[in-house]
Amino acid sequence: MKYINKTQSNFAMKKLIFLFFVSLSLSAWSVIPAGYYSAAEGKSGDALRTALQSIVTAGSIDLGYSGLWTAYATTDLNASGKIWDMYSNCVFTLSANQCGNYAKECDCYNREHTTPQSWFNSAAPMVSDLYNVFPTDGKVNGIRSNYPFGEVQTATTTTGNGSKLGSSALPNYAGTVFEPIDVYKGDLARTFFYMATRYASVCQNWTAGASDLYGSNSGLSAYGVALFLKWMRQDAVSTKETNRNDAVHKVQRNRNPFVDYPELAEYIWGVHKGEAWSTTTSISQQKMEFSLSMDAHQNQLEINITFPNLKYTIYNTNGQAIQQGNINNSNIISVSNFSNGMYLIVIQSGNNCASKKFIVYK
Repeated sequence: MKYINKTQSNFAMKKLIFLFFVSLSLSAWSVIPAGYYSAAEGKSGDALRTALQSIVTAGSIDLGYSGLWTAYATTDLNASGKIWDMYSNCVFTLSANQCGNYAKECDCYNREHTTPQSWFNSAAPMVSDLYNVFPTDGKVNGIRSNYPFGEVQTATTTTGNGSKLGSSALPNYAGTVFEPIDVYKGDLARTFFYMATRYASVCQNWTAGASDLYGSNSGLSAYGVALFLKWMRQDAVSTKETNRNDAVHKVQRNRNPFVDYPELAEYIWGVHKGEAWSTTTSISQQKMEFSLSMDAHQNQLEINITFPNLKYTIYNTNGQAIQQGNINNSNIISVSNFSNGMYLIVIQSGNNCASKKFIVYK
């Protein structure tokens, strides 16, 4: 990550704010069929989610659980032709290293349900939905078990690539959680947005531990909304995701809308909830960038940007919105009441959105 250290020598004991760029804009382009999202145009809130549900359900194919092994040949191979595993750094060959039994990491890979199949009693089509089921190391898949995703306070287990199992660090969930590494948090957040949309009206009734992440808040629990919006904002869509979205579309005949248009999550659960969405002014069409500078004496952030009609929201590390408003003509935001810690500022102009992190240290 690139960061800028802004200090002033006359205020050595004042606040130091380190700024670095985290864009929510797409870093790669998907091949979206013309008119694919036309039924969602102008929709907002739950009506938007319902329209997206119809879009991704119509014409989709259930490959069957065994069909996932074949599908991975086109959906989940890395540049070297090996299995792309988000849970480990192991090297797996598609046909040779399927589980099977395992005792340790890198013995074999199997099929990981990001929404555990025990939550929906292994029912179709969820059990074989490619957007829900990724190839992962068998041992780490077993470690994750059916624990919800989250951020770990104290790890009881840390895997080879840095994924962790342990107690929750977030105040709105007190149980054991599994935390993937940062580079894949956005991938998994967009997976859960898809599941809450594709299986709208049923996901909130799934059994066992489903209520930890799914609920009546447009298909997600309050904890799930806060967690996955946070991860989505911090980890932009990658080339891996867009390539996988296109590949899954070819075999399963549907797409993950939150990979094609990541800002859709904001219109259903986030800062644009209640506003009408359109592809014509989406993040995919315009790239929004801005820079920050710091007045250490007056404890102010200055936003340098050319877009009009700006709104901002600042989030703490728990994903909670702690300050929001319109940006005035001077583009100045006061942070004088902020305590030490990391924050995320999200800037919106119409349907365009971008973000940066900053750290306040007194």
